[in-house]
Amino acid sequence: MTPVGSSALNNKTESIKKPRWVVSVGRLVGFISVLILSGCAAVDINDQIATVNREYSEFTGGNLRLLKSARADTTAILEILEQPLTQESAVRLSLMNNPAFQIMLNEHWARAAEDMKIGRMPNPALSLERIRVGDELEIGRLISISAIDLLMLPKKQRIAAQRCLAGEWQLSGKVVEKITQVRKSWVRAVATQQIADYAAQVFESAEASAELARRMEAAGNFNRIARARQQAFYADATTQLTLARQEAVARREELIRELGLDDEAAKKLVLPKILPSIPSHALTAEDVSQLAKSARVDLQWARYQLEAARAQQGLTGVTSWLDVEIAARRDGTPDATGYELELRLPIFDAGDLERASMNAETQAALNRYESVRRAAGSHLREHYSAYKAAYELAIHHRDEIVPLRKTISEENLLRYNGMLIGVFELLADSREQISAVMSSISAQQQFWLADAALRASLVGKPQSVEMMSPRSAADSTRSGEH
Repeated sequence: MTPVGSSALNNKTESIKKPRWVVSVGRLVGFISVLILSGCAAVDINDQIATVNREYSEFTGGNLRLLKSARADTTAILEILEQPLTQESAVRLSLMNNPAFQIMLNEHWARAAEDMKIGRMPNPALSLERIRVGDELEIGRLISISAIDLLMLPKKQRIAAQRCLAGEWQLSGKVVEKITQVRKSWVRAVATQQIADYAAQVFESAEASAELARRMEAAGNFNRIARARQQAFYADATTQLTLARQEAVARREELIRELGLDDEAAKKLVLPKILPSIPSHALTAEDVSQLAKSARVDLQWARYQLEAARAQQGLTGVTSWLDVEIAARRDGTPDATGYELELRLPIFDAGDLERASMNAETQAALNRYESVRRAAGSHLREHYSAYKAAYELAIHHRDEIVPLRKTISEENLLRYNGMLIGVFELLADSREQISAVMSSISAQQQFWLADAALRASLVGKPQSVEMMSPRSAADSTRSGEH
Protein backbone atom coordinates (compact mmCIF):
# COMPACT_ATOMS: atom_id res chain seq x y z
CA MET A 1 0.00 0.00 0.00
CA THR A 2 1.11 3.57 -0.52
CA PRO A 3 0.26 6.62 1.61
CA VAL A 4 -2.68 8.69 0.59
CA GLY A 5 -2.22 12.22 -0.57
CA SER A 6 -2.22 15.27 1.64
CA SER A 7 -5.83 16.09 0.76
CA ALA A 8 -7.01 12.73 2.05
CA LEU A 9 -5.01 13.22 5.20
CA ASN A 10 -6.63 16.61 5.71
CA ASN A 11 -10.09 15.03 5.27
CA LYS A 12 -9.21 12.45 7.92
CA THR A 13 -7.96 15.18 10.24
CA GLU A 14 -11.23 17.10 9.96
CA SER A 15 -13.16 14.02 11.07
CA ILE A 16 -11.39 14.00 14.43
CA LYS A 17 -13.67 15.74 16.92
CA LYS A 18 -11.32 16.20 19.87
CA PRO A 19 -7.72 17.51 20.00
CA ARG A 20 -5.17 14.73 19.56
CA TRP A 21 -1.48 14.26 20.18
CA VAL A 22 -0.08 11.55 17.94
CA VAL A 23 2.70 9.50 19.60
CA SER A 24 4.14 5.97 19.64
CA VAL A 25 1.42 3.34 19.94
CA GLY A 26 3.39 0.98 22.18
CA ARG A 27 4.42 3.61 24.70
CA LEU A 28 0.97 5.14 24.93
CA VAL A 29 -0.80 1.79 25.35
CA GLY A 30 1.62 0.75 28.10
CA PHE A 31 1.27 4.07 29.92
CA ILE A 32 -2.50 4.03 29.67
CA SER A 33 -2.68 0.44 30.90
CA VAL A 34 -0.75 1.26 34.07
CA LEU A 35 -2.95 4.26 34.83
CA ILE A 36 -6.19 2.41 34.12
CA LEU A 37 -5.23 -0.49 36.35
CA SER A 38 -4.33 1.94 39.14
CA GLY A 39 -7.79 3.51 38.88
CA CYS A 40 -9.87 0.32 38.95
CA ALA A 41 -10.81 0.27 42.62
CA ALA A 42 -14.02 -1.63 43.30
CA VAL A 43 -16.74 -1.20 45.93
CA ASP A 44 -16.72 -3.83 48.67
CA ILE A 45 -20.17 -3.36 50.20
CA ASN A 46 -19.70 -6.23 52.65
CA ASP A 47 -16.55 -4.63 54.01
CA GLN A 48 -18.39 -1.35 54.51
CA ILE A 49 -21.25 -3.11 56.30
CA ALA A 50 -18.71 -4.88 58.53
CA THR A 51 -17.27 -1.46 59.42
CA VAL A 52 -20.71 -0.19 60.48
CA ASN A 53 -21.27 -3.32 62.58
CA ARG A 54 -17.89 -2.88 64.24
CA GLU A 55 -18.07 0.85 64.91
CA TYR A 56 -21.72 0.88 66.01
CA SER A 57 -22.16 -2.53 67.58
CA GLU A 58 -24.16 -0.97 70.43
CA PHE A 59 -26.85 -0.25 67.81
CA THR A 60 -26.59 -3.07 65.29
CA GLY A 61 -25.31 -5.87 67.55
CA GLY A 62 -23.41 -7.05 64.47
CA ASN A 63 -26.70 -8.01 62.74
CA LEU A 64 -26.65 -5.61 59.78
CA ARG A 65 -26.47 -7.76 56.64
CA LEU A 66 -27.03 -7.39 52.92
CA LEU A 67 -29.53 -10.07 51.94
CA LYS A 68 -29.26 -11.81 48.59
CA SER A 69 -33.03 -12.15 48.31
CA ALA A 70 -36.05 -10.14 49.38
CA ARG A 71 -37.13 -12.82 51.86
CA ALA A 72 -35.47 -13.14 55.25
CA ASP A 73 -34.87 -16.28 57.29
CA THR A 74 -38.40 -17.24 58.34
CA THR A 75 -37.18 -19.75 60.92
CA ALA A 76 -35.06 -17.16 62.73
CA ILE A 77 -37.95 -14.68 62.71
CA LEU A 78 -40.38 -17.17 64.22
CA GLU A 79 -37.84 -18.08 66.92
CA ILE A 80 -37.67 -14.44 67.99
CA LEU A 81 -41.47 -14.12 67.99
CA GLU A 82 -41.91 -17.16 70.22
CA GLN A 83 -41.09 -14.99 73.25
CA PRO A 84 -42.38 -11.54 74.27
CA LEU A 85 -40.42 -9.07 72.15
CA THR A 86 -37.79 -7.11 74.07
CA GLN A 87 -36.33 -3.87 72.75
CA GLU A 88 -33.05 -5.46 71.67
CA SER A 89 -34.93 -8.35 70.04
CA ALA A 90 -37.00 -5.78 68.15
CA VAL A 91 -33.83 -4.18 66.81
CA ARG A 92 -32.39 -7.55 65.79
CA LEU A 93 -35.64 -8.58 64.12
CA SER A 94 -35.87 -5.30 62.24
CA LEU A 95 -32.29 -5.62 60.98
CA MET A 96 -33.04 -9.15 59.77
CA ASN A 97 -36.47 -8.56 58.29
CA ASN A 98 -37.25 -4.92 57.52
CA PRO A 99 -36.83 -4.21 53.77
CA ALA A 100 -36.04 -0.58 54.67
CA PHE A 101 -32.55 -1.61 55.76
CA GLN A 102 -32.01 -3.49 52.49
CA ILE A 103 -33.20 -0.47 50.52
CA MET A 104 -30.74 1.64 52.49
CA LEU A 105 -27.83 -0.73 51.81
CA ASN A 106 -28.56 -1.19 48.11
CA GLU A 107 -28.97 2.54 47.53
CA HIS A 108 -25.67 3.13 49.31
CA TRP A 109 -24.04 0.46 47.15
CA ALA A 110 -25.31 2.18 44.00
CA ARG A 111 -24.08 5.61 45.14
CA ALA A 112 -20.70 4.19 46.17
CA ALA A 113 -20.29 2.60 42.74
CA GLU A 114 -21.07 5.94 41.08
CA ASP A 115 -18.58 7.70 43.34
CA MET A 116 -15.84 5.17 42.59
CA LYS A 117 -16.54 5.57 38.89
CA ILE A 118 -15.27 9.14 39.14
CA GLY A 119 -11.78 7.82 39.96
CA ARG A 120 -11.54 5.64 36.86
CA MET A 121 -10.17 6.54 33.47
CA PRO A 122 -12.78 6.83 30.73
CA ASN A 123 -12.57 4.14 28.11
CA PRO A 124 -10.17 4.93 25.24
CA ALA A 125 -11.59 5.50 21.76
CA LEU A 126 -10.50 3.23 18.92
CA SER A 127 -10.92 4.50 15.37
CA LEU A 128 -10.46 2.39 12.24
CA GLU A 129 -10.11 4.17 8.90
CA ARG A 130 -10.14 2.92 5.34
CA ILE A 131 -9.49 5.63 2.74
CA ARG A 132 -9.18 5.14 -1.03
CA VAL A 133 -8.07 7.86 -3.40
CA GLY A 134 -7.93 6.49 -6.93
CA ASP A 135 -5.76 3.40 -6.83
CA GLU A 136 -4.27 4.29 -3.49
CA LEU A 137 -5.64 2.63 -0.33
CA GLU A 138 -4.75 3.62 3.22
CA ILE A 139 -5.89 1.80 6.39
CA GLY A 140 -5.41 3.67 9.69
CA ARG A 141 -5.83 2.63 13.30
CA LEU A 142 -6.09 5.28 16.00
CA ILE A 143 -6.43 4.88 19.78
CA SER A 144 -6.98 8.05 21.78
CA ILE A 145 -7.58 9.13 25.34
CA SER A 146 -7.92 12.46 27.08
CA ALA A 147 -4.61 13.90 28.18
CA ILE A 148 -6.38 15.95 30.87
CA ASP A 149 -7.94 12.79 32.30
CA LEU A 150 -4.49 11.22 32.43
CA LEU A 151 -2.96 14.19 34.22
CA MET A 152 -5.90 14.63 36.59
CA LEU A 153 -6.33 10.93 37.43
CA PRO A 154 -4.70 11.15 40.92
CA LYS A 155 -6.94 14.09 41.80
CA LYS A 156 -10.03 12.28 40.52
CA GLN A 157 -9.13 9.25 42.60
CA ARG A 158 -8.89 11.46 45.69
CA ILE A 159 -12.32 12.89 44.92
CA ALA A 160 -13.75 9.38 44.58
CA ALA A 161 -12.13 8.29 47.86
CA GLN A 162 -13.48 11.33 49.73
CA ARG A 163 -16.98 10.80 48.39
CA CYS A 164 -16.90 7.12 49.29
CA LEU A 165 -15.81 7.93 52.84
CA ALA A 166 -18.59 10.51 53.11
CA GLY A 167 -21.03 7.87 51.87
CA GLU A 168 -19.86 5.36 54.50
CA TRP A 169 -20.45 7.87 57.29
CA GLN A 170 -23.83 8.77 55.81
CA LEU A 171 -24.76 5.08 55.78
CA SER A 172 -23.75 4.76 59.44
CA GLY A 173 -25.90 7.73 60.32
CA LYS A 174 -28.94 6.36 58.51
CA VAL A 175 -28.56 2.98 60.21
CA VAL A 176 -28.30 4.61 63.66
CA GLU A 177 -31.31 6.80 62.93
CA LYS A 178 -33.44 3.88 61.75
CA ILE A 179 -32.52 1.71 64.75
CA THR A 180 -33.39 4.60 67.07
CA GLN A 181 -36.81 4.78 65.40
CA VAL A 182 -37.29 1.05 66.06
CA ARG A 183 -36.38 1.52 69.73
CA LYS A 184 -38.78 4.42 70.11
CA SER A 185 -41.58 2.55 68.36
CA TRP A 186 -41.11 -0.38 70.74
CA VAL A 187 -41.29 1.91 73.78
CA ARG A 188 -44.47 3.57 72.53
CA ALA A 189 -46.12 0.26 71.66
CA VAL A 190 -45.49 -1.24 75.11
CA ALA A 191 -46.42 1.96 76.98
CA THR A 192 -49.69 2.56 75.14
CA GLN A 193 -50.68 -1.08 75.60
CA GLN A 194 -50.00 -0.74 79.33
CA ILE A 195 -51.94 2.51 79.55
CA ALA A 196 -54.87 0.99 77.67
CA ASP A 197 -55.02 -1.83 80.24
CA TYR A 198 -55.28 0.70 83.08
CA ALA A 199 -57.81 2.77 81.13
CA ALA A 200 -59.94 -0.38 81.07
CA GLN A 201 -59.76 -0.53 84.88
CA VAL A 202 -60.89 3.11 85.11
CA PHE A 203 -63.74 2.28 82.75
CA GLU A 204 -64.83 -0.68 84.89
CA SER A 205 -64.80 1.49 88.00
CA ALA A 206 -66.80 4.22 86.26
CA GLU A 207 -69.27 1.67 84.94
CA ALA A 208 -69.80 0.25 88.43
CA SER A 209 -70.31 3.76 89.83
CA ALA A 210 -72.84 4.65 87.13
CA GLU A 211 -74.80 1.44 87.62
CA LEU A 212 -74.85 1.85 91.40
CA ALA A 213 -75.98 5.46 91.07
CA ARG A 214 -78.78 4.43 88.71
CA ARG A 215 -80.07 1.82 91.13
CA MET A 216 -79.85 4.17 94.13
CA GLU A 217 -81.74 6.85 92.22
CA ALA A 218 -84.43 4.31 91.35
CA ALA A 219 -84.68 3.40 95.03
CA GLY A 220 -84.99 7.06 95.98
CA ASN A 221 -81.64 7.17 97.79
CA PHE A 222 -79.82 9.33 95.23
CA ASN A 223 -80.81 12.63 93.72
CA ARG A 224 -80.80 13.26 90.00
CA ILE A 225 -77.73 15.53 89.82
CA ALA A 226 -75.57 13.11 91.83
CA ARG A 227 -76.52 10.28 89.56
CA ALA A 228 -75.87 12.47 86.45
CA ARG A 229 -72.32 13.20 87.69
CA GLN A 230 -71.53 9.51 87.93
CA GLN A 231 -73.06 8.91 84.51
CA ALA A 232 -71.02 11.78 83.01
CA PHE A 233 -67.82 10.30 84.38
CA TYR A 234 -68.77 6.92 82.95
CA ALA A 235 -69.33 8.52 79.53
CA ASP A 236 -65.95 10.26 79.72
CA ALA A 237 -64.21 7.05 80.80
CA THR A 238 -65.75 5.30 77.79
CA THR A 239 -64.25 7.93 75.50
CA GLN A 240 -60.85 7.71 77.17
CA LEU A 241 -60.82 3.91 76.88
CA THR A 242 -61.68 4.04 73.17
CA LEU A 243 -58.91 6.56 72.51
CA ALA A 244 -56.39 4.60 74.59
CA ARG A 245 -57.14 1.38 72.75
CA GLN A 246 -56.89 3.08 69.37
CA GLU A 247 -53.57 4.63 70.36
CA ALA A 248 -52.31 1.20 71.43
CA VAL A 249 -53.35 -0.30 68.09
CA ALA A 250 -51.73 2.55 66.14
CA ARG A 251 -48.44 2.22 68.02
CA ARG A 252 -48.45 -1.55 67.67
CA GLU A 253 -48.97 -1.27 63.92
CA GLU A 254 -46.21 1.32 63.75
CA LEU A 255 -43.87 -1.17 65.41
CA ILE A 256 -45.01 -3.94 63.04
CA ARG A 257 -44.02 -1.74 60.10
CA GLU A 258 -40.65 -0.99 61.66
CA LEU A 259 -40.09 -4.73 62.11
CA GLY A 260 -41.15 -5.48 58.54
CA LEU A 261 -43.61 -8.18 59.61
CA ASP A 262 -46.20 -9.56 57.23
CA ASP A 263 -49.76 -10.31 58.34
CA GLU A 264 -49.03 -13.85 59.50
CA ALA A 265 -45.96 -12.86 61.52
CA ALA A 266 -47.77 -9.82 62.97
CA LYS A 267 -50.36 -12.14 64.56
CA LYS A 268 -47.55 -13.84 66.50
CA LEU A 269 -46.15 -10.61 67.91
CA VAL A 270 -46.42 -10.48 71.71
CA LEU A 271 -45.22 -7.43 73.61
CA PRO A 272 -44.13 -7.33 77.26
CA LYS A 273 -46.85 -6.36 79.70
CA ILE A 274 -44.83 -3.51 81.19
CA LEU A 275 -41.93 -1.23 80.28
CA PRO A 276 -38.46 -2.00 81.68
CA SER A 277 -37.73 -0.61 85.13
CA ILE A 278 -36.02 2.76 85.39
CA PRO A 279 -32.26 2.35 86.09
CA SER A 280 -31.17 2.90 89.66
CA HIS A 281 -28.71 5.57 88.52
CA ALA A 282 -28.86 7.97 85.61
CA LEU A 283 -25.92 8.60 83.32
CA THR A 284 -23.69 11.38 84.62
CA ALA A 285 -22.15 14.14 82.54
CA GLU A 286 -18.81 12.29 82.82
CA ASP A 287 -20.44 9.10 81.54
CA VAL A 288 -21.89 10.97 78.57
CA SER A 289 -18.52 12.56 77.83
CA GLN A 290 -16.85 9.14 77.78
CA LEU A 291 -19.57 7.54 75.68
CA ALA A 292 -19.68 10.34 73.13
CA LYS A 293 -17.79 9.38 69.99
CA SER A 294 -15.18 11.84 68.84
CA ALA A 295 -15.82 10.67 65.26
CA ARG A 296 -19.47 11.75 65.07
CA VAL A 297 -21.27 10.51 61.96
CA ASP A 298 -22.69 13.93 61.12
CA LEU A 299 -19.35 15.70 61.56
CA GLN A 300 -17.38 13.11 59.58
CA TRP A 301 -19.93 13.13 56.78
CA ALA A 302 -19.77 16.93 56.54
CA ARG A 303 -15.96 16.81 56.68
CA TYR A 304 -15.55 14.38 53.79
CA GLN A 305 -18.17 16.22 51.79
CA LEU A 306 -16.05 19.35 52.20
CA GLU A 307 -12.83 17.55 51.22
CA ALA A 308 -14.49 16.14 48.11
CA ALA A 309 -15.87 19.56 47.17
CA ARG A 310 -12.44 21.17 47.53
CA ALA A 311 -10.81 18.49 45.38
CA GLN A 312 -13.57 18.84 42.78
CA GLN A 313 -13.07 22.60 42.75
CA GLY A 314 -9.38 22.16 41.94
CA LEU A 315 -10.22 19.73 39.16
CA THR A 316 -12.87 22.04 37.71
CA GLY A 317 -10.35 24.89 37.72
CA VAL A 318 -8.31 22.91 35.18
CA THR A 319 -10.94 21.09 33.12
CA SER A 320 -13.06 24.20 32.61
CA TRP A 321 -10.13 25.77 30.70
CA LEU A 322 -8.48 22.89 28.85
CA ASP A 323 -9.56 19.94 26.75
CA VAL A 324 -6.63 18.05 25.23
CA GLU A 325 -6.64 14.49 23.96
CA ILE A 326 -3.63 12.25 23.41
CA ALA A 327 -3.69 9.66 20.61
CA ALA A 328 -1.55 6.94 19.05
CA ARG A 329 -1.81 6.17 15.36
CA ARG A 330 -0.61 3.36 13.13
CA ASP A 331 -1.12 3.54 9.41
CA GLY A 332 -0.75 0.93 6.74
CA THR A 333 2.76 2.13 5.84
CA PRO A 334 5.54 2.37 8.38
CA ASP A 335 6.76 5.76 7.14
CA ALA A 336 3.39 7.44 7.69
CA THR A 337 4.23 9.28 10.92
CA GLY A 338 3.65 12.67 12.41
CA TYR A 339 1.76 14.47 15.11
CA GLU A 340 -0.90 17.09 15.57
CA LEU A 341 -2.07 19.16 18.49
CA GLU A 342 -5.44 20.85 18.83
CA LEU A 343 -6.66 22.91 21.77
CA ARG A 344 -10.15 24.05 22.56
CA LEU A 345 -10.44 27.82 22.28
CA PRO A 346 -12.43 29.28 25.23
CA ILE A 347 -14.27 31.83 23.14
CA PHE A 348 -17.96 31.14 23.64
CA ASP A 349 -17.65 29.45 27.02
CA ALA A 350 -14.67 30.32 29.16
CA GLY A 351 -15.82 28.02 31.96
CA ASP A 352 -16.51 30.88 34.35
CA LEU A 353 -20.03 29.69 35.17
CA GLU A 354 -18.81 26.16 35.88
CA ARG A 355 -16.10 27.50 38.19
CA ALA A 356 -18.56 29.84 39.91
CA SER A 357 -20.96 26.94 40.52
CA MET A 358 -18.19 24.78 41.99
CA ASN A 359 -16.97 27.64 44.18
CA ALA A 360 -20.48 28.07 45.55
CA GLU A 361 -20.80 24.33 46.27
CA THR A 362 -17.47 24.33 48.08
CA GLN A 363 -18.48 27.32 50.16
CA ALA A 364 -21.78 25.64 51.02
CA ALA A 365 -19.91 22.48 52.07
CA LEU A 366 -17.60 24.58 54.27
CA ASN A 367 -20.53 26.29 55.97
CA ARG A 368 -22.33 22.95 56.37
CA TYR A 369 -19.31 21.54 58.16
CA GLU A 370 -19.07 24.60 60.41
CA SER A 371 -22.79 24.42 61.18
CA VAL A 372 -22.56 20.76 62.21
CA ARG A 373 -19.37 21.32 64.23
CA ARG A 374 -20.78 24.26 66.18
CA ALA A 375 -24.14 22.56 66.85
CA ALA A 376 -22.66 19.23 68.01
CA GLY A 377 -22.07 20.27 71.63
CA SER A 378 -25.41 22.06 71.85
CA HIS A 379 -27.34 19.01 70.63
CA LEU A 380 -25.60 16.78 73.13
CA ARG A 381 -26.27 19.14 76.04
CA GLU A 382 -29.94 19.44 75.05
CA HIS A 383 -30.43 15.69 74.83
CA TYR A 384 -28.64 15.06 78.09
CA SER A 385 -30.77 17.71 79.81
CA ALA A 386 -33.94 16.06 78.45
CA TYR A 387 -32.65 12.67 79.58
CA LYS A 388 -31.97 13.94 83.12
CA ALA A 389 -35.33 15.70 83.35
CA ALA A 390 -37.18 12.59 82.14
CA TYR A 391 -35.25 10.41 84.58
CA GLU A 392 -36.01 12.68 87.56
CA LEU A 393 -39.68 12.87 86.57
CA ALA A 394 -39.98 9.08 86.24
CA ILE A 395 -38.25 8.54 89.60
CA HIS A 396 -40.50 11.15 91.19
CA HIS A 397 -43.61 9.32 90.02
CA ARG A 398 -42.24 5.92 91.01
CA ASP A 399 -40.94 6.87 94.47
CA GLU A 400 -43.30 9.68 95.50
CA ILE A 401 -46.60 9.97 93.67
CA VAL A 402 -47.53 6.28 93.27
CA PRO A 403 -46.62 5.33 96.88
CA LEU A 404 -48.59 8.33 98.19
CA ARG A 405 -51.65 7.36 96.18
CA LYS A 406 -51.30 3.80 97.45
CA THR A 407 -51.15 5.00 101.06
CA ILE A 408 -54.22 7.20 100.55
CA SER A 409 -56.09 4.29 98.99
CA GLU A 410 -55.26 1.99 101.90
CA GLU A 411 -56.42 4.60 104.42
CA ASN A 412 -59.65 5.19 102.51
CA LEU A 413 -60.32 1.47 102.49
CA LEU A 414 -60.01 1.49 106.30
CA ARG A 415 -62.35 4.46 106.48
CA TYR A 416 -64.84 2.69 104.24
CA ASN A 417 -64.72 -0.41 106.44
CA GLY A 418 -65.34 1.87 109.41
CA MET A 419 -68.35 3.41 107.58
CA LEU A 420 -66.70 6.85 107.54
CA ILE A 421 -66.95 7.18 103.76
CA GLY A 422 -69.29 5.72 101.19
CA VAL A 423 -68.75 3.44 98.24
CA PHE A 424 -68.62 6.31 95.75
CA GLU A 425 -65.74 7.95 97.61
CA LEU A 426 -63.92 4.60 97.65
CA LEU A 427 -64.42 4.11 93.90
CA ALA A 428 -63.27 7.67 93.21
CA ASP A 429 -60.12 7.07 95.24
CA SER A 430 -59.46 3.85 93.31
CA ARG A 431 -59.67 5.78 90.07
CA GLU A 432 -57.23 8.36 91.42
CA GLN A 433 -54.76 5.62 92.23
CA ILE A 434 -55.07 4.11 88.76
CA SER A 435 -54.61 7.56 87.22
CA ALA A 436 -51.40 8.02 89.21
CA VAL A 437 -50.10 4.71 87.87
CA MET A 438 -50.98 5.75 84.31
CA SER A 439 -49.08 9.00 84.79
CA SER A 440 -46.14 7.00 86.06
CA ILE A 441 -46.22 4.82 82.92
CA SER A 442 -46.20 7.95 80.77
CA ALA A 443 -43.19 9.21 82.71
CA GLN A 444 -41.42 5.89 82.11
CA GLN A 445 -42.21 6.13 78.42
CA GLN A 446 -40.79 9.64 78.30
CA PHE A 447 -37.58 8.47 79.95
CA TRP A 448 -36.97 5.57 77.55
CA LEU A 449 -37.67 7.82 74.57
CA ALA A 450 -35.18 10.36 75.93
CA ASP A 451 -32.68 7.56 76.54
CA ALA A 452 -32.92 6.41 72.91
CA ALA A 453 -32.56 9.99 71.66
CA LEU A 454 -29.51 10.59 73.86
CA ARG A 455 -27.75 7.44 72.64
CA ALA A 456 -28.32 8.50 69.03
CA SER A 457 -27.02 11.98 69.81
CA LEU A 458 -23.85 10.52 71.34
CA VAL A 459 -22.81 9.17 67.92
CA GLY A 460 -23.88 12.25 66.00
CA LYS A 461 -27.51 11.65 64.98
CA PRO A 462 -29.54 14.13 67.05
CA GLN A 463 -33.25 13.41 67.35
CA SER A 464 -36.06 15.83 68.02
CA VAL A 465 -36.64 16.30 71.74
CA GLU A 466 -40.12 17.15 73.02
CA MET A 467 -40.43 17.07 76.78
CA MET A 468 -44.08 16.71 77.76
CA SER A 469 -45.65 16.31 81.13
CA PRO A 470 -46.66 12.70 81.74
CA ARG A 471 -50.16 11.84 80.65
CA SER A 472 -52.37 12.39 83.62
CA ALA A 473 -55.48 10.29 83.63
CA ALA A 474 -56.51 12.16 86.77
CA ASP A 475 -57.70 15.01 84.54
CA SER A 476 -60.35 12.76 83.09
CA THR A 477 -61.34 11.26 86.45
CA ARG A 478 -61.82 14.62 88.05
CA SER A 479 -64.29 15.66 85.37
CA GLY A 480 -66.87 13.36 86.95
CA GLU A 481 -66.18 14.02 90.64
CA HIS A 482 -68.24 16.09 93.01
